[in-house]
Amino acid sequence: MNEMSEMSELFSGTKEVDERFSFDEGALEAYMRENVEGFKGDLQVRQFKGGQSNPTYALRSSTGKEYVLRRKPPGKLLPSAHAVDREYKVLTALGNHSDVPVAKTWCLCEDESVIGTIFYVMDLVDGRVIWDQTLPDIEKSERHKYFDAMNDVVARLHNVDYQAAGLEDFGKPGNYVLRQVSRWSKQYKLSETDKIEEMDRLMEWLPENVPDANSTTVIHGDYRMDNMIFHPTKPEVVAVLDWELSTLGDPLADFAYHVMSWRLPNSLFRGIGGEDLDALGIQHEDEYVQAYCKRTGRDGIENWDYYLAYNMFRIAAILQGIAGRVRDGTAASEHAKGQVDRIRPLAQYAWAQAEKVMKAG
Repeated sequence: MNEMSEMSELFSGTKEVDERFSFDEGALEAYMRENVEGFKGDLQVRQFKGGQSNPTYALRSSTGKEYVLRRKPPGKLLPSAHAVDREYKVLTALGNHSDVPVAKTWCLCEDESVIGTIFYVMDLVDGRVIWDQTLPDIEKSERHKYFDAMNDVVARLHNVDYQAAGLEDFGKPGNYVLRQVSRWSKQYKLSETDKIEEMDRLMEWLPENVPDANSTTVIHGDYRMDNMIFHPTKPEVVAVLDWELSTLGDPLADFAYHVMSWRLPNSLFRGIGGEDLDALGIQHEDEYVQAYCKRTGRDGIENWDYYLAYNMFRIAAILQGIAGRVRDGTAASEHAKGQVDRIRPLAQYAWAQAEKVMKAG
């Protein structure tokens, strides 16, 4: 089984509710009768295999209507972590005030006595989650359309007037990248297991060379192919998922995270770097960037390699956090250990982007 098949097997579909994440289903049913319009009851509950950060459940009512419940995990949590209330806020705002495809939200329950933690309920959206960006199950002539659909949606997101959508308090405008570099540098140092020279260089170079951001928008924070649902048969994004890292920030940093796939090989970050894109029928990076610029009214993107370096550094720092948990015995799975092996090569890729900036400057 290749890695993409393994990921799909690990994280796709549902299972019986894990005992650690079980709750009083009768209490949930009673709450939904009162707070979800049209809900008739006779609730069936299963847990999605994915939703690793926030436990996620598939709900089915007697009418056949299907919903998704996202909740904070039980137990002691960091104050700002697992912010399902923020997810609900951005999903509801985008659903009501934009053409960004998201699931319809029904309710946010902040009363922890119902199922033990706060949660929200939204529609279950029918479609496909695609893990392998080479799109082996899609006709070659159709593959570029799937990428263009993702490009269209991320441009729509970055074109949203966040103030008109009621999201003016959703984050801090300005200095997004500098704050992120500081945050992930601290996180990296706290969980450092091996000395990686490139990471040390990046932590010094990145804050000294942050580009002037010319705009603030709603950003997704983790916009990638496997965080969206495609139409069952057409090259169309019907819902963007997993808004846990969404905030107000620099749209170019958000877009570069998405386009990082073109620079990184599949072995590092489910990328398409090194693939024969012409043979696959997939757009080259420059064509993809141009399409985004056209959709967002830009002539081009300055400091592009900086944004890519920053995002590769960010991923390396996130994976280092996993390495710290493996070291401490709180993330001992084989999958977690495999992620740790990617830190050094990601740091090397990031530093290579930084060197491009220095040579060009």
